[in-house]
Amino acid sequence: NNTEVMWVGILLFLLPAGLPVRSQGESQSDNKQMDNITIRQGETLFLSCSQGDFVTHTAWLNRSSILYAGEDKWSVDSRVSLVTLNQDEFTIKIEDVDLADEGQYICAVQTSSRPRTTSVHIIVQVPPKIVNLSKDLVVNEGSNVTLMCLANGKPEPAIGWRMLSPSDDSLSSDSEVLEIPFISRYRAGVYECTASNDIAVDTQTVELTVNYPPSVSDGRDVGVTLGQRGVLQCEADAVPEADFEWYRDDRRIFSDFDGIEIEDAGAFSKLTFFNVSEADYGNYTCIAINKLGSANTSIILYGKFQ
Repeated sequence: NNTEVMWVGILLFLLPAGLPVRSQGESQSDNKQMDNITIRQGETLFLSCSQGDFVTHTAWLNRSSILYAGEDKWSVDSRVSLVTLNQDEFTIKIEDVDLADEGQYICAVQTSSRPRTTSVHIIVQVPPKIVNLSKDLVVNEGSNVTLMCLANGKPEPAIGWRMLSPSDDSLSSDSEVLEIPFISRYRAGVYECTASNDIAVDTQTVELTVNYPPSVSDGRDVGVTLGQRGVLQCEADAVPEADFEWYRDDRRIFSDFDGIEIEDAGAFSKLTFFNVSEADYGNYTCIAINKLGSANTSIILYGKFQ
């Protein structure tokens, strides 16, 4: 009834504040502090206190809010429910615990003789989560690069960087920031940020692409017998991949020109003569080009006599 509800509300208001409450012929109310309970975010929390004989009123509170007064649920939170209420035990549970559930909880019990409270402090641990990470980057060789990684968690996570692929233990950081001054092509790859605490580990990666101008391998001269098939090969290392051009003296050569085929495949280019003639012998130049520059090499096609 309303009188009972009012009495419980007044009792619960007084007890958490630590005010002395006395019953006739008895000492001050009993106040018990339990050990802290540590629980992980997302788990289910069980809160239990003993009842004892001659209990007239009982309630669970979270700070100043009443969760349960006896069997009556006061909380509007659907995650909170009653587990057990009998002469020996008063237990409620909170499902899917979140950081907002952290704090002090109080079980207030009124017996026929005097009131008592049992207090417990709930600590919610949160696994780390990376919330801000540098985007994949494309930079030119020689640039200064900064990678940033921010994470949340409780306890506060430790954050670190390492070069994941290709693996390089010399390139790492034990902080939110990884600085790579004057980056070279050999620092291109996948970098991993790790955020860890006592609960779990979260990892995310950033791909770093380093652009650089072409460098061309020295061409190998080729000897071919008249009427046979001859192939000149050119290889270039570049990011982005190079485009290839072939020249005979100052004249550019195109595919399907005078029985010649040019085939480009990634870092390689092939100049094929299907039926070598006397006029085909000579000096050829392969030029590799991308937006950062160019490089070339010369290859001689010479006659090979049986």
